[in-house]
Amino acid sequence: MKAYSISEVAQALNLTAYTLRYYDKEGLMPFVERAPSGTRIFKESDIEALKIVECLKSTGMPIKEIKNFIDWCSEGDSTLQQRYDMFMERKATVEAQMEELKKTMELIQHKCSYYKTALNAGTESIHKKSFKDDSEPE
Repeated sequence: MKAYSISEVAQALNLTAYTLRYYDKEGLMPFVERAPSGTRIFKESDIEALKIVECLKSTGMPIKEIKNFIDWCSEGDSTLQQRYDMFMERKATVEAQMEELKKTMELIQHKCSYYKTALNAGTESIHKKSFKDDSEPE
């Protein structure tokens, strides 16, 4: 079994060692073993668990709720329903975020097209004549 240092794990996850220490302080890494000196010893499974923590964090889930998930994992099969429900809620949250991003991208694509046409014509007035409600505010 390969052991990893905090700096190796930080690099693998594109995090800082400070962030990992914070996660540990917040109870998000109860699975990480320590050497007699107190140094954290990470295993491959710890890195995989931290990838899930990062995934949940990227959905906007608060650290406190991620801690609940970690605790549920420690409690075993009796919490399978809570964990399933939590991931279903996260799925809905991410789907809503994706829908918002899709709308944002549509507007950005429209503006890219708007400015490309204006650049090709050398003026925005081409839009102001033919697409008055679609132009930039005057």
